[in-house]
Amino acid sequence: QVQLVESGGGLVQAGGSLRLSCAASGSIFSINVMGWYRQAPGKERELVAAISNSGRTYYADSVKGRFTISRDNAKNTVYLQMNSLKPEDTAVYYCKASRRSDSYWGQGTQVTVSS
Repeated sequence: QVQLVESGGGLVQAGGSLRLSCAASGSIFSINVMGWYRQAPGKERELVAAISNSGRTYYADSVKGRFTISRDNAKNTVYLQMNSLKPEDTAVYYCKASRRSDSYWGQGTQVTVSS
């Protein structure tokens, strides 16, 4: 089992920044990939960014150049630095931990960007 706790969401004006954190606990040794997803009202959940154990990263086209995913292995925490936020970034952001056989989700944190 893996437990994930997200934090750092909130209300910010367009052009502003937020940093999301996802703290992992439990059987974290077998996690291969950590990712950030988001789901806006009426839309499907989408992958925003991901980082592998080797440090390889992936970004959705919509956030490239604005968001940065990173991990602190000593703290078992993954971060999503979000800059130049836009109203269309408004969503609930979820952290996901993927292992070879299963995956786990956090409870989500709301990000609201006002115009």
